Amino acid sequence: MSNEIVDTLVVGGGQAGIAMSEHLSACSIPHVVLERHRIAERWRNERWDSLVANGPAWHDCFPSMAFPDTSPDGFAPKSQVVDYLVAYADKIKAPLRTGVEVIEVVPNPNGAGFQATTSQGVIEANNVVAATGPFQRPIKPLTVPESVGIRQLHSTQYRNPKALPDGAVLVVGAGSSGAQIANELMLNGRQVYLSIGPHDRPPRRYRGRDYVWWLGVLGKWSAVAREPGTEHVTISVSGAYGGKTVEFRQFAHQGMTLLGRTMEFADGKLEFADDLNQNLKRGDANYLSVLDEADEYIRRNGIDLPEEPEARVIAQDPACVVDPIRSLDLEAAGIGSIIWATGFTQDFSWLKVNAFDSAGSPQHIRGVSNEPGIYFLGLPWLASRASSFLYGVWFDAKYIADQILTQRRYRAYEPETNRR
Repeated sequence: MSNEIVDTLVVGGGQAGIAMSEHLSACSIPHVVLERHRIAERWRNERWDSLVANGPAWHDCFPSMAFPDTSPDGFAPKSQVVDYLVAYADKIKAPLRTGVEVIEVVPNPNGAGFQATTSQGVIEANNVVAATGPFQRPIKPLTVPESVGIRQLHSTQYRNPKALPDGAVLVVGAGSSGAQIANELMLNGRQVYLSIGPHDRPPRRYRGRDYVWWLGVLGKWSAVAREPGTEHVTISVSGAYGGKTVEFRQFAHQGMTLLGRTMEFADGKLEFADDLNQNLKRGDANYLSVLDEADEYIRRNGIDLPEEPEARVIAQDPACVVDPIRSLDLEAAGIGSIIWATGFTQDFSWLKVNAFDSAGSPQHIRGVSNEPGIYFLGLPWLASRASSFLYGVWFDAKYIADQILTQRRYRAYEPETNRR
């Protein structure tokens, strides 16, 4: 049986793969999109029940299709995000095959291009686009041994408060996932401990405009690189409960216990760094810097937006910040479960080509790798701050499709003497 041959193979059927398919079709480039599960599988089975999009519907969508069942300023529930991506793939007639896993991609031993071994056969392609997204392998530290008997799960495994064992909950991580899960647990009557590391904490809204609007007019969505020293700083923003600014001190005033960064475990006790106050102040500085830039933008452009002086009021430090806990006896605290909202790492073990550095990170410029014919899409900061978001991945996909089209034209060129 002969191998299937296609010009471009797209691996991944989430927002990145669908956006890539749209632009490849617009360039008349034959392609196929393979997804090992279903469209938008991570939205379906690797997120908690109450999750909503972190950006308003008017912004977090592809340019040619609005969310049909969410108001423009609302935040789409995860089920609507799934429905949106399924409907979009149907709208553009994406050549998408679900239930097909790509086991490995190697240089084509039969000639130019690449050979992909899949669960349904072998595909040869001139180009391969890795569109598997930024959330590939959950990071779940082994800080607390399983022998302690406390249930431990990554944020991708959390579903709702009722699914957890009885008792208090320790949430490790102050990004959007950690903050939202901790808040949900607290509002459902759980005693919650939240371990907070360095983070940015932007305002959800300011002076009548959402945070994503401010990022746009201030040119921050198009920023091509993070500021030095902020590469691993998480962002805590939420669309939950209609979209509210995350304020950790307010969580504490409502009964949550805040802790510094989680360190080591010994003799039944978990140790925490003495950096809680420092991390909160860093979040405050980021928050206030957005307000300052927004005020200056309004002044400079003469825009009539309502003033909001109360936005600059920072809540008083609660007792757990004034006198931080450095060591916590998990059994004495009644901890029944630990949720590790500690992010993800990349996994390109299936892509066996010369497109990675010594640490295993993709080597690319705007998604175009140093291995001709290999492309990356959907990674954080691939081309800009917006690259890993529904809003931004569409534009990155267009750029990559243009690069593939350009290379096709070069390969198709024949000198005039040859044609004669």
